[in-house]
Amino acid sequence: MARPIDLAAAGRHASSMNRVAAAVLIFAVSVTTAFAQSMRSAPLTPFDPGAAAAPGRAGVTLSLSATLEGDARVLDKGVSWRVYSDPSDGTPARVVAKSDLASPVFALEPGAYVVHVAFGLAGMTRRVVIAQQPLSERIALPAGGLVLRAQIGDAPIASERVRFNVYVPVGSDPEGRLVASNVRQGALLRLPEGQYRVVSTYGDTNAIANADLRVESGKVLDAAIRHRAATVTLKLVLQPGSEAIAGTSFSVLTPGGDTVREAAGAFPSMILAEGEYVVIARHGGKVYTSEVKVRSGYDRDLEVIAR
Repeated sequence: MARPIDLAAAGRHASSMNRVAAAVLIFAVSVTTAFAQSMRSAPLTPFDPGAAAAPGRAGVTLSLSATLEGDARVLDKGVSWRVYSDPSDGTPARVVAKSDLASPVFALEPGAYVVHVAFGLAGMTRRVVIAQQPLSERIALPAGGLVLRAQIGDAPIASERVRFNVYVPVGSDPEGRLVASNVRQGALLRLPEGQYRVVSTYGDTNAIANADLRVESGKVLDAAIRHRAATVTLKLVLQPGSEAIAGTSFSVLTPGGDTVREAAGAFPSMILAEGEYVVIARHGGKVYTSEVKVRSGYDRDLEVIAR
C-alpha cells in the first residue's frame, strides 16, 4: 500500500446555529494492487446455480468475467450478473439468466442479448450476439473503493457514534443525490469513478463535518474525517464541583438564541461541536443561565450554578 498522504479538505462552516468547525480530510490512496487484493476472498454463493451451464445442457456457452479499469486481473468477489433478451420486434426485454458468481458460464440460444454487471454501486451494460461458437466476454468496470473513518484529533471515534452519508453532486448542489446512507465506519464502499460529497455525523446533535473527494478507478480511497467536537455533561449545582441537582431541564442555545439541544435529568450528556453556547437550567420554577465554551477533544462537565 502506498504511503498515506495527508491533504486538507475544507469543511463547511455551519451557521451561527450550529458552529460546526471545518473538517480536515486525510486521504490514503492505495494502488490498484491493494484494491484488487481487497476484493479477493471466499467466493460468493451463486444467486441462481441453475443459470450456469451444465454438462449436456443445450445452448451455446457465454462466459463472463469482470475487471477494474487499469487492472487486468479478474474480480472474484462482489460481482452480480444479469442477462436480458434483446428482442428485435420491440417487445420488452426479459431476464434470461442471472448469477452472483464472479465468472459465470451461461448456456444460451443463439441470438442477441444485453449483459449487465454490477459491482457495488457501479455497473455496466454490454450488448452481445451469440452465434454457433462459444463466446467469452470480459468487462472492465470504471469503479473504485471508498473506506471512511472519523477522528477527534488523532483519536478514532467509536464506530457506533458516527455515521456517513455519501452524495453525488448535481449541478451546483454538492449533495444533489444520496447514493449511500448510514455507511459503517471502516466498511468498503464500491463506487463508480467520480466526485463525491461525504457528510459525517458524530453523535446526534450538531457535530457534523463534510469533505469533497474523488474516487478513482482501481484504487481504494481511505479517508479520515476529523471532527471538532467534545462530549459534555450538563449539571445544575449549588456550587462548583458539588453534586448535580436531579429533576433539572436543560436547554443548549447558540449565542444568538437558537436552540441546539434540550435534555432533562441530573446530568445528561451530549456531543457538541466546538464553539460557544448558552446553557439554561430550569428547576423548581426557577431559571439559571450560564455561558460555556466547548473545546474539541476536551470532554468535561458543564456546570450551571444555582444562584
